[in-house]
This record gives sequence, C-alpha cells and structure tokens, in this order.
Amino acid sequence: MRTKSEKKRGKPRRVREADDAPVGRLRRARILAVRVLLAVIALVLGSVALFSVVNPPVTITMALEGRRLGAVEREWVAMDEIAPVMARSVVAAEDARFCTHWGFDMAAIRSSIAAGGTRGASTITQQVAKNVWLWQGRSWPRKALEAGLTPLVELFWSKRRILEVYLNVAEFGEGVFGVEAAARHYFGVGADALDAGQAARLAAVLPDPKARSAASPSDFVTRRAASIRDGAAVISRDGRAACFQG
Repeated sequence: MRTKSEKKRGKPRRVREADDAPVGRLRRARILAVRVLLAVIALVLGSVALFSVVNPPVTITMALEGRRLGAVEREWVAMDEIAPVMARSVVAAEDARFCTHWGFDMAAIRSSIAAGGTRGASTITQQVAKNVWLWQGRSWPRKALEAGLTPLVELFWSKRRILEVYLNVAEFGEGVFGVEAAARHYFGVGADALDAGQAARLAAVLPDPKARSAASPSDFVTRRAASIRDGAAVISRDGRAACFQG
C-alpha cells in the first residue's frame, strides 16, 4: 500500500506526462510532415531528372481526354524525326526568346502586367511543366506549382529536350496530342515531312486547339499562321534556333 508521501510524489509526474502528450503528438506530426515533404521533393526531382532521358508515358490531360473521348491520338517521335521548321514555328508562335531565357521571360511578364494581364506570358518551359506534371486551368495553386517546376526543368533538361517534349505532349486538336499525330490527322504526312505552311498552321492553333482548327482555319488562324511563318524564317536567319536545332 502506497504512503501519502508516495502519492504526493506521483501526482506531479502524472500531470507532467499528461502535459507532455500533446507536445509529443505535435512533434511527431511535424516530423512526419517534414518526411512527407522531403519524399515529395525527392519524387519531383527524380521525375524531372528521369524525364530528361525517358519520355513521359502519359499526362493528366491525356488521361482525362482519353477517359472523356474513349481514346486519344498520340505517337511519340524524337526531335530528329520532326521537321526543323515545325520546331521554329512553335518557338515563333509561343516563345520567341526561348533560347535566351531561363524558364521565365521577364520582358513578356512585364508586358503582360502593363497590359493588365490580358496578354499571355507563359514560356514553352512553363507549358512543359504544366503539361507533363500538372493539370489545365488558371488556378493559383497550379500556377505556383508550375513556377516551382519550371526552373528545375531548365536545370535538368537541355533546350532541345524541352522543345522535343513540348512538341510531343501539346494538344493540337480535340484528342490529338503531339506533332506526329497532328501531322497525320490534319495533313496525312509524318512530322518529318511538314512544310513551312503546314507547320505554321499547326503552331497557329496553340494554345487553344479546341477553338481553332488547322484543317479548316478561320481568318484569325490564317493570319496568325502567316505571321508565324514569317517569324520562323526570321528565327532561322538570326540564330535564335541555335539552342534546339541539331
């Protein structure tokens, strides 16, 4: 049987243990959160490094469109199997300073801000980060994740690899992903056989392929394609294709 003095000595100990329990749970939760965060970071870094040499198997957008439509058109081709004018055309259309920026085009961002945000400023690298790992839409969480992934892609990948992946995962029409599928779908040729006019029309449907058509171009798409064709020729002459042309 315990004495009174033993009971008195035991009470403070039980109180301390009770007080320490929430602190212990909080500490364990913090440790778990840190471990999960480190695991996510390692997974992201690993996938970015892996996809610098291994082709991404599927994207969220492809999976969702495949589920909605039943199937999608897609066939991966290496950069050497894509007409050089196609690569120049998408750069002229989407990111004319592709070879000189580090993932973010600060001049385009400043112009977009000055225009009240009505002008797009996403680079090809940003679009690759979005298309390969994320989902479509304009939510702030998605933009924040895209902003974090973009410099990693620039760090691990060459500019040529970035453009190769972009050309293979971009949507050129409803359920039509990648330039090889688009070339065959719209013009009945492989991506290596695209001429300047066809390449410009494909680039002109970006970044809104569901509202624009390369097969039956509207007046807007026709004018945009003509501008892209001229821009691609300029990029070829002034050396801005040096970072991605073999």
